[in-house]
Formats: sequence, structure tokens, C-alpha cells
Amino acid sequence: MSQNPFRYFKTSPEIIQLAVMMYIRFPLSLRNVEDLLHERRIDICHETVRHWVGRFGTQFAHKSLKRRSERMGQSPQWQLRLDEVSLKIRGKTHYLWRAVDHEGEVLKSFVSKTRDKASALKFMRRAMKRYGNLQIVVPDKLRSYGAAMDEVGTAHRLETGRHFSNRAENSHLPFRRRERAMSRLRRMRSLEKFASIHSSVCNHFNHQRNVENRARFKSLRDPALIEWRELIAA
Repeated sequence: MSQNPFRYFKTSPEIIQLAVMMYIRFPLSLRNVEDLLHERRIDICHETVRHWVGRFGTQFAHKSLKRRSERMGQSPQWQLRLDEVSLKIRGKTHYLWRAVDHEGEVLKSFVSKTRDKASALKFMRRAMKRYGNLQIVVPDKLRSYGAAMDEVGTAHRLETGRHFSNRAENSHLPFRRRERAMSRLRRMRSLEKFASIHSSVCNHFNHQRNVENRARFKSLRDPALIEWRELIAA
């Protein structure tokens, strides 16, 4: 029997999970979360929220990803859209690479200092290790993808065209909003870890409200919230 991860914490697991969800899911600062919890008569420090996110964020994300993987399975004909975006870490440019499926869910994140063939190859090999052989790959216009796919022998599965990579490009928008609220990150490792947690939580609550009617959206949102609350008991 596994030990209770909350055994040394005086605060209830429900409050910890709420604080972690608020900080990761919404573009709020640590002090914003502190103020919102204070309105609920929960008196904690913003540094406590930071500690909870670092301690339990990955745990909640992994449990959510595991449940989604068991429920959805792996399709042999899934499409992978690739895109990268630049950001600053201590004043130096780094690149956040993302692999996105046809529904806009982020499957893999990777951070590098360069945007060349070596980085693209490392990113694609990580994605293939996690999800198997790539069936259809839709990158942006970066030539490094084509060179990397030649290296792994999947160049014949490459598809390019206008607007094909819109899903991947739009997947960066929630993280951009989150990044501004965090006032940047200071280490590559911290960025990659938080990007992975953030994408998993966003995937869990992503119901495409822009294409679903109100009744359908509500029927999807409520079970997602209930399932998220059940993670602490899993």
C-alpha cells in the first residue's frame, strides 16, 4: 500500500488541490491565488502555494494523464502537429517545442537552446518513444523538421500546407498567458517541468467551448471537475 503524500501537511488535500489547480489552470500569480483563497477564509502564504505546485503539480498531472490514456487508448492513425515558440530565460532566447494531436491536446513538450536539426531530432525521438511510430506529421515551415525526419526514416509521412499547423500554433496561447502571469522562468528544467504540468491540466479541462453548444459543454465540464477532485484519492 502506497503512503499518503499529504501525511506531513496540516492543510487538507482538497485545499492543496484547489490551490494547485487555480495556479496552473488560470493565468494567476501566486499572490492572486493567495487572495482568492483568503476570500474563502483560507489563510495561506503565496510561498506555500509555490511549494504545493512544485510538490504536487507533477503528481496530479501524471494521474490525470494516466486516466486519459486508459480511457482514450492509442489510435494507430493519429496525426501529430509540431510547432515551436521562442521565450526568454534570464534574458537568453530558448525554444519551447510542442507536439499536438488533431484535437489540440498537447502530447509532448521539450525545451532547447537552439532551433536546429539536433534539437528537432531529439524532440521527435522523445515523442516517438512515448507514442510510437509517427503516422502523419504536420510541422510548420521550419526545415529542421524535414532533416530530422530524414534521419529517423519518416520523411514520407510528412504533410505540409497552409493552415495545417494552426492547432499547434494556437496551443501556445494558454501557456503564453500563464507565462506573463509568472513573470518568466529562470531555468530550462523548471520551464520544461511546468510546461508539461500545464499542458496536462489544460488537456483535462479542454472541451472546445467555441464549437460545442452550451448544454454539451456543461455535460463535459462537470465530469471533468469531478474527476479532477477524485485524483487525490487515486
